[in-house]
Amino acid sequence: MDITIAAVEQDSLESLIERALGSRVWAVVGASRDPRRWGNRVLAELIRGGYTVYPVNPSADTVLGLTAYARVSDLPETPDVVEFVTPPEATLLALRDCVASGVRLVWMQPGAGSEAAISLCREHGVGVIDGACLLTERRYRSR
Repeated sequence: MDITIAAVEQDSLESLIERALGSRVWAVVGASRDPRRWGNRVLAELIRGGYTVYPVNPSADTVLGLTAYARVSDLPETPDVVEFVTPPEATLLALRDCVASGVRLVWMQPGAGSEAAISLCREHGVGVIDGACLLTERRYRSR
């Protein structure tokens, strides 16, 4: 999928990425305890970056020493950005919870998004980044 088509019409993809990277509070849906998994790598990168990060994984009590939550609606605060590192079907289910929780910006790692998820974001005015890799973007912009 061409990542440029995923930007919500009122914002360019570039401005959404800048907004996301400038945000302080993140949730990672699909955070993993396994250091070989992308959900672990993304969470670790955000921790290293000094962000406040909430791992979302209904099968874990903690991930990388942080309390894990079953759903975004269980978090102690509404995150500025929700990062998805999940299969598209799981992304769509969790995205409904994000919309109901008032999340305004989501980032779907490559392979996590779908047309249905993008459409749901657009219907509810949620900014969406789809197909761009958070790890790549952080490294590229930190040079």
